[in-house]
Amino acid sequence: MIGFRVQDGLPFVEAKLVYGNREIRLPNALIDTGSARSVFAADKVAEIGVALEPQDAIHRIAGVDGTEFVFTKTIDLLALDTISKSKVEIEIGAMDYGFPIDGILGNDFLLAVGAIIDMKALEIRLAV
Repeated sequence: MIGFRVQDGLPFVEAKLVYGNREIRLPNALIDTGSARSVFAADKVAEIGVALEPQDAIHRIAGVDGTEFVFTKTIDLLALDTISKSKVEIEIGAMDYGFPIDGILGNDFLLAVGAIIDMKALEIRLAV
């Protein structure tokens, strides 16, 4: 079981991303079942070498706050403590939403790991 916190009415957890031989821990990852894909802040993931390259396709995603341009990268690992998935495609964008956020954990990751989100206990666990 992985605990999370609610801040301003939204559930946040610490996520770990691994790319190459580098890793970063992002304490402000939003758990968002309303998001199809996982998206992370470009300035944060740049710290481990994730950057736009000429062969990367740029596309637009839409959310509550409007649209944003992102690019897609496959990282080696996305983890929430003991809950993890290898070789995960994530979207990278500016994520300038007016509040501190490092990333969004979308349904792509949550469904892939079989996450059960318990809002009363403020925890994520895997299906038995």
